[in-house]
Amino acid sequence: MNIRLSVVDQSPVHGSHSKQQAPHLTLELARLCDELGYHRYWVAEHHDSQHFANPCPEIMVGAVAAVTRRMRIGSGGVMLSHYSPYKVAECFRMLATLYPDRIDLGVGRAPGGTGLASRALAFPYSPHHGDLYPQQAQMLSGFLRDGLPDQNPFHSLRVMPDNEPTPELWMLGSSGGSAGLAGHLGYNLALARFIDPDNCKPDIFAEYDAQWREAGHEGKGNRMLAIACICADSDEEARLVAGTAVYRKLAAQSGLREDFLTPEQVRDRYQQLSKSQQAMFDHIEAGYTIGSPQRCMDEIRTLASAFDCQEVALVTVTWSQQARMDSYRLLAGML
Repeated sequence: MNIRLSVVDQSPVHGSHSKQQAPHLTLELARLCDELGYHRYWVAEHHDSQHFANPCPEIMVGAVAAVTRRMRIGSGGVMLSHYSPYKVAECFRMLATLYPDRIDLGVGRAPGGTGLASRALAFPYSPHHGDLYPQQAQMLSGFLRDGLPDQNPFHSLRVMPDNEPTPELWMLGSSGGSAGLAGHLGYNLALARFIDPDNCKPDIFAEYDAQWREAGHEGKGNRMLAIACICADSDEEARLVAGTAVYRKLAAQSGLREDFLTPEQVRDRYQQLSKSQQAMFDHIEAGYTIGSPQRCMDEIRTLASAFDCQEVALVTVTWSQQARMDSYRLLAGML
C-alpha cells in the first residue's frame, strides 16, 4: 500500500526550550516536514493547557502556510462548539484565498481544554457542550460550499466578495461519534486514534461510508488516521523518549498537572508507581507506535491496511524539540 504521511502538531511545550518558544518550534518543525515530503500539516487547538501552546489554530495555520511551500496546511482541528460558524468560515476562506489549494479546515466537537476555559470562551453566554455541533457543522458547510437553504435567515450572507476558494472540509473523531455526521454532511473524516486507541476501530470508516452513500454524495470522502508515533534509531531509545508522552497522558487521567518530565525522570518515576499504575502506563504505551524506523513503518502499514486508509498522520510529543524533529526525519527516510 502506498502510504502518505502527514503531521498533526499539538505545539508541545518542550522542556528543552522556554515555554514562550513553543509556537516558534511549530514553525521550525513545519519547515523541516515540508522539506522532507510530508503531505499535510495540521495544528491542534488547546485552551488553558500547560503542555500545548496553540489556542488559536486559525492564526497558526496562516503562520505555517507562510513558511512552507508544498504541504497542505490546516487545523486538526478548530473546536467548533466555541465559535460562530460564520466567523470560522470567514477566517478559513481568507486563508484559502491567501494560500490557494493548500488550506484544510478540520473541525471537532471536543472542548480542547478545561471547563473553566469553555465558560470563558462562551462568556457572557453559557457553553452548549457540543449540543449544537451538528447544526454548527451543517451551517459551516453551507457558508463555505453549497449555500444555506432559502428559509435560513443567513442564506444571503457572503463570506468573501467572490465566495471562493474553499478550504477542504474535514471532521475529526476518535471513537465513532462523529463518523455518521461527517458522512451525512459530506465532510472528509480524520480518526484520532492517538486520543482513544481502545475505541478507535476500522468499522468507524464503514459507518462513515454508509452515511456518505445514503446522503447521495458523489465519489468517496477522504480518510485519514492520526496516530501517536515516536521513532528513534533503536526500539530501546524510542521507548525511553516516548516515556514523556505516555506519562503525561497517565498523569492527565489522574488529574495531575505538571510540566513534561524528561525521559530519564519518567524512567525513575515508573519504578515508584504502584502495580496498577504501571499496568495503566503499559496500556497507554501499547496504544502508541514506538520504535526504530522499520518497526514504526511496519506498524503504520499494518494500521493503514486494517483501517483501509492511505494517509496516516503522526502526533509526536517529546521532551525535546530535537527528538521530535529526529522522529519525523527518520520516518520520512522510510518512504
